Amino acid sequence: MNQLLDYLNAHELSEMHPSDIAKILKGFSDKEFSEAIKLVPIDLVGDVALALPDRFFDDVVENLSVGDLSHAVSELESDDQVEFMQELQELDSAVASEVFDSLHKDDQEEIEKLQTYEEDQAGAYMQLELFTAYEHEVVQDVIKRFAKLRKENEVENVQNLFITDEDKKLRYAVGLDDLLIFDFSKTIIENIENSEESFEPIKAVDTENIKEVVHTFEQYDLSVLAIVNAYGILLGRITSDDMYDIINEHATEQMYHLAGVDDEAEEDEDIFLAGRKRATWLVLNLFTAIAASLVIGLFSQTIESMVSLAILMPIVASMGGNAGTQSLTVVVRQLALGDISKGDAMRIIKKEVSIALANGLLFAIIVGIIAAVWFDKGMLGVVIGLSMIINLFIAGLFGATIPLLLKRMDVDPAIGSTVILTTATDVIGFFSFLGLAKYILL
Repeated sequence: MNQLLDYLNAHELSEMHPSDIAKILKGFSDKEFSEAIKLVPIDLVGDVALALPDRFFDDVVENLSVGDLSHAVSELESDDQVEFMQELQELDSAVASEVFDSLHKDDQEEIEKLQTYEEDQAGAYMQLELFTAYEHEVVQDVIKRFAKLRKENEVENVQNLFITDEDKKLRYAVGLDDLLIFDFSKTIIENIENSEESFEPIKAVDTENIKEVVHTFEQYDLSVLAIVNAYGILLGRITSDDMYDIINEHATEQMYHLAGVDDEAEEDEDIFLAGRKRATWLVLNLFTAIAASLVIGLFSQTIESMVSLAILMPIVASMGGNAGTQSLTVVVRQLALGDISKGDAMRIIKKEVSIALANGLLFAIIVGIIAAVWFDKGMLGVVIGLSMIINLFIAGLFGATIPLLLKRMDVDPAIGSTVILTTATDVIGFFSFLGLAKYILL
């Protein structure tokens, strides 16, 4: 442990990025971590705690006093303050109350304001720290004020200057590079009116769904987005670093849902909770497996009279399942990215069905020839070829249709899609293969 702590001491932690410190801390054992976290400058503890995986958060809290936690929170930006306090509330509500009560009144008001928003609203993710100017301010005065605030670390990560009128309504957004080429002796509005460029701000309303905000960032390749209320009054901003976190969270959530696991449960160290959440989906999968088994049971005599059918059945089910998963993954991802509009449903379905049928024909020929040669029975190749075409058609149809229907019902397309798809491809695959075998071969 001493060697690790010496390594930590050897670095100028105050000059390191919180993510770099977090990377070092993740390599420590529990005992080493308890010692190491105390070496982190208190001004950086909040950012380091948020950069660490969730499982480390309770270790950070256990090794810091209420005073230290309060100071750490006060050094965070408003959106990070809310995230820190929410995690602290979930961990220990008593400590969270003590920390909150010890914060400055301004910090308390900002936290309470941001906590009024729903989790999926843009306002929940915005920073209240802004650098703004009135449209009739002289540019030189604005630059002097910005320089003073920046030296005092009152503002950071400023890319745009938001211009408002006297009623705080957002009028313009000027990049700092544009501001530097303005005539310093004139007012901002005079410079804007004499410029050929457009300074119309791209903005979002605080109650807007955060997924729409993500699409806005991607569409306009933004580094920062102004957030206003329903009356156009400037409230805050969302920056690109927050967007990266949101996009990553949504991508992780979708991957987990497609696999039938709960993203929040998987981040928790409680094995029972994660196991129970997984078991819920496994129970549903069990019923789909039983449904497929019942279909096979209907043709038990057919299978007994021709053992080769039992050997070839997994090929039909596997090919259908994989083809369906391909279509499902593509459509779910396109829905998440906003690449599919309301009128695109039929186009997407036709595309996925066409691809599935083309692959179905190709593999019907390949598998049909293999089966016919393998078991020296030409009609067996015809049967598995036809069932392959049918099952891949169903796979493409259901793989595209299921997420589109769930989206139309305002349900996350990733949730439950794989269970429904597996049921369709297994049941229809086995039924078509064994049904055709019964009426063609026997």
